[in-house]
Order: sequence, then C-alpha cells, then structure tokens
Amino acid sequence: MDFENSYEIDETSDYIHTNNFSRVALQFPDELLKDSTRVVRALRDKLRLLQKCDDHGDGSPIERKKEAGLYVMADATYGSCCIDEVGAAHINADCVVHYGHTCLSPTSTLPGYYVFGKASLSVAHCTEKICTLASSPGKPVLVLFGLEYAYAMHDLKEALADEGSKVSSSSSTLDICCADALSSAVKPSKMQKTSDRQAAAVTDLSDDFESSDAEVYKSYSIGGLTWSLSNDRKIKDYLLFWIGSDNSAFANIVLTFNDCEIGTVIMFCAVSLYKSYSIGGLTWSLSNDRKIKDHLLFWIGSDNSAFANIVLTFNDCEIVRYDATEKCLTTDVSQTTRILKRRYYLVEKAKDANVVGIVVGTLGVAGYLHMIHQIKDLITKAGKKAYMLVVGRPNPAKLANFPECDVFVYVSCPQTALFDSKEFLAPVITPFEAMLAFRRGSLWTGEYTMEFRDLIDMPSSEADTNLAEPRYSFFEGGYVEELDVEENDNDKDGLALAVATEKALRLRDEDRNTLAKITPKSGAEYLAMRSYQGLDINYDGPAPKPLLIGRTGRAAGYEDEKLVKPEY
Repeated sequence: MDFENSYEIDETSDYIHTNNFSRVALQFPDELLKDSTRVVRALRDKLRLLQKCDDHGDGSPIERKKEAGLYVMADATYGSCCIDEVGAAHINADCVVHYGHTCLSPTSTLPGYYVFGKASLSVAHCTEKICTLASSPGKPVLVLFGLEYAYAMHDLKEALADEGSKVSSSSSTLDICCADALSSAVKPSKMQKTSDRQAAAVTDLSDDFESSDAEVYKSYSIGGLTWSLSNDRKIKDYLLFWIGSDNSAFANIVLTFNDCEIGTVIMFCAVSLYKSYSIGGLTWSLSNDRKIKDHLLFWIGSDNSAFANIVLTFNDCEIVRYDATEKCLTTDVSQTTRILKRRYYLVEKAKDANVVGIVVGTLGVAGYLHMIHQIKDLITKAGKKAYMLVVGRPNPAKLANFPECDVFVYVSCPQTALFDSKEFLAPVITPFEAMLAFRRGSLWTGEYTMEFRDLIDMPSSEADTNLAEPRYSFFEGGYVEELDVEENDNDKDGLALAVATEKALRLRDEDRNTLAKITPKSGAEYLAMRSYQGLDINYDGPAPKPLLIGRTGRAAGYEDEKLVKPEY
C-alpha cells in the first residue's frame, strides 16, 4: 500500500481545503512520528494544488486567502488515542488531524479528522474463519474490528454476502452482523441529557459525527425511540400520540415533553424495532428480540486497549479474536474474569477510603468537566473528602506525591482508564467503579463500562445522605462509621487534608465485629507522624552565621588574588 493512500493525503487535504482551515495541527503518536515530515510535505503539495484553482463550475479560479499552516504535534498531554486540544491551543489551531490508533472520543472545542491507518488484512482468510463459526450450530456472529481495518470492511461484507448466497439454498444460513465505523470527521460535542443509556450513547455520537449535509435535521431519542425533525420545526408544535399503557415509559414522555399536547389524533409517531449500540468508534443495531449476550463476538485486531474495552463491556458474551498479522484465531479470553475480580476488589478497597483524589486524565473529551463535578458531589455525599489533581499523564511517582489520598478516581477516555500496576501506592479506579463504591446500596450486577459519558447525570442513590448508619467493611472485618466532611468544608487552617486522612488512632474493642471508629482526631497528630513537616518550624539549633560577601571575579583570577606574571 503506497504512502499517500495509507495516510489518506487526498481525503485529509480535501477536508482542510473544504473547511478553509488556516492553522492545522497534525497529531502523531510516537511510532508514526518518523513519517511526519513526509506527511507534511505531501499535504502541503496537495493543498497548494487545490488552492491554485478552486473550480465552482463556471471555470473561474478562486484564490484562497492564504496557505494553510501545518504544525506537527507529538508527545500528547495525556493518551495519544485522544485529540490533544491542549497542545493544539498552544498554536491556536483551527482543527486537529489525528493519526494512528484512536478511541474516537468526541472533542470539546475543536473539530477534528481521524486518519485510522490501513493495516494489512486477508479478506478471504478472515471470511473463511467467520463463515466457519457462523455455519456451526450455535450463536449468531457479530463482527467487530479495530479502526485500522475499517477500510477493508466493505470488501469483507461483500465477501460474507457472497458466502451467504451460496448457502442460502441449503437448510443452513449464515447469521452474521457487521459493525460500522463512525465518520472520520468530528465536530465539538453538544452533550445531550437523556435517561436511556444506549439511546444517549447513540444520540450523542450521531450528533458528533454527522456531516454538514445532515444538519438540517435535529435528532431526538428517549426510552429506546428515535426520530428526526427538520430544524425549522419544534417538538412542542406537535401533538404526541402515545400507544401503550399509563406506565413509567409514558410518564417519562409526559415529563420530558411537558410543553407538548398529548391527545388521540396521530400527528407524529416513532416506532423503534432495533436497539443501537456504540463503542470505541463502532456502531451497530440489533432487533429488539435479540440480546447482545446471545451473540458470538468476532474481533478483528490485536490485543490492545480497544479490545480490552470490548471484553470488559461485554463480559457476558463469548468472544474470539482474529489476529490479522498471524492469521489465527484466539478463543481464550479467560483474563476477563481475573480482571473483573481485580476491579471488584478495588471497588471494595475504595469504600474504606477517607480521602479521594480525582485525577484529571483528559482536557479534551466532551463532558469531562461535568463528570468531574458529578464525582466530586458523589464523594462529598458519601462522607469523604475529594481533591482534584491535574498532573498530566499519571505515573506511580506523580501520584506518590499525594500519600494522603487513599484512592484515586481517573477521569479519562475509555481506552486509557485502566491502571492496575502494583507500583501505585493507592488504587486507581474508573468513574463507573467510583459510582459503585460511593453510592450506598449499589450492587455490581456484572455490567461494566469504561465510558464515563454513559454515567453523566446518573441519579444518586437515596441512601447517600444516610451516613449515620455504619457500613460493613470487608477489609476492617467489622462495621465502620463514615466521616461527615461537610461540617469541615469551611476550615481555613489548611489542615483539612491531614485531618481527614489521619488513621493513627482507631477505637476497636476486642470483638472485631463491634463498631470501629476510623474518623481522624487532629491534623497535629498527622503532621507529627511525618518525617518532613515543612519549612515553618521552630529551629532550636545554633543561630546561623551572618551573611558574608563572597569573592568577586572569575576562576582564572579573583580580585583578591595577586596576578603572577609568567616567566619566559
């Protein structure tokens, strides 16, 4: 595959030229940085050709205002899979072109264009493996893939359709569903708030990745129903006709569209026969009579963070992985159970935390500020102290500077959310795990998500405010009493963090099942435990000597030294 085709030079230059961007940031991961100069040279040559003559149909050339400036970005502030809006802001970029592996997270402020790359894939061999699994008695096959193979999906679908037509005459059929990749061009996200999780994910992503031609319509989604209206019409101008009983779904409709008239004359009706799914830049739909766990997931790609996201999110599904490089199938994904057990352990560990550090893992993914404030409110209601930390890309050395924090909540894109290194002094959990740990009465049903946008505006538990009731701790082996930190929010002595994390004194009876009071006693006791207590201390040693004026000059000869002339 030639260089310009692999890096989509024509498509990228058309995107820049069509939108008339003047300052474009080109973001490369470390492994592709060696090709950055060739990409810039090829893009600049192509843009100059487009700039010279922009034919609008009448044959008259139209000159652009100025040539677009191209700036190479490397060493992303956080994960290289996300668009680095912070780095792009340093050069006041109009848009960002992202190269390489990506999570396709929607941006907050800048438009972007993703170049996924084109990894080698044997369509014939992959088709054979899929058909072999689909033809055997069992579950229908759902084909998912890494975005670097998105270019080959059209040929793969045609090959699967040909194989399906060959066996259509026989008694057996091939039940295969293939996911689609979202558009490469993205726009800054407009967060929509809806109670339905799947509908919210699909609606938000469809708004983020829709083309400019589709902006004449506005999409709505609620309770599994979706519809679109032209921008010159408003939903309140319609009379809604509901088919069904007076249940919670109908109440959701009435409360959401409270400015609409609801009657018996059909003016507009939306019927959904399919349920849509979206994860990691892939989207697909299944009929309502089918469940995702009834399918065999066929992943095309390597064992990377995107695959880990699939495995953990759909942990109740049977999954096989096709390695396009080795041309082999891997059916053993037993590490899923081990990972989930480890995550559940960290959730239980987080429940005993007194001080929680919220580590900011992105400054560009849409909705990250909303999620940070939501988690902070959740932690405060749970009787714990929360601190927000912005340390760039986290590592054990950086987080070790905050020994007062018992646990860290890492808010980032789904493909960089997991930190399970034993080098960290305190556990690092995801926002979903924080919801389980800090909401009283929350039970883990096996459902798991690493996308924090699925958790935005999740209703808080009613038991969050009832902190007087002790909670059983598996690690303490007894009941513990939560600390109400809201009473000390106005402390101005600067020792709130020290007070909240003091564990030197605990009250415990000989019977381990009795109440254990783990609330700290004083900040002074905490500081007394520290070997380094800061610079503001009482010094009892000898008085320091007065300041003296040092020597003047340079090493070749100071002013107080006699100049000795060499003898010849």
